[in-house]
Amino acid sequence: MSPPISSSHSTDMILGQEFLTWLWYRSDAQPHAFRDAADAPFQLFMEHRVVVQGGEGDTLETASVSGALSPLREARFGLATGKKVTRASLRFEQDGLSWQLSLKAEDFAVSGLKGPKVDRGEDDDPDAPLLERLYLMERCLALLDCLYAVFLRLRLGPQWLDEARRVHAWMTEQAA
Repeated sequence: MSPPISSSHSTDMILGQEFLTWLWYRSDAQPHAFRDAADAPFQLFMEHRVVVQGGEGDTLETASVSGALSPLREARFGLATGKKVTRASLRFEQDGLSWQLSLKAEDFAVSGLKGPKVDRGEDDDPDAPLLERLYLMERCLALLDCLYAVFLRLRLGPQWLDEARRVHAWMTEQAA
């Protein structure tokens, strides 16, 4: 028997699922509408691997879809049947740079972060490549933070009902 789930754990999971589902909707419906904290544009793509889940206890159903060029049909169908995204692979692009990562709804854990290639120049500083890599990782995480801030403002604001209707309409279209 598993230990009881705390209310904060289930709240985090629900919020994480809503965030990832909303991200998929926004990246599908408005892929060029993302802006960072400095108001610079960037793009976000859901790709390679998406896990959707619905139900509870014995009726819990999970669909995991992966593939380099997959249209993620089974996951999209899962959305149309009420499932929510629990894990996703995301790709960010900004200023000719690209990052990939996997994000879990349960605890917002980031894994597999891959950033742009760092050149090992002829710099006198042996730490320069490491510092550049850390800067690029920080830049990617700042984009993710920016998205979460936008989501929270929307989710906690009066316009959430309209946005939720648009997300629901998009989810039901996915089965078609």
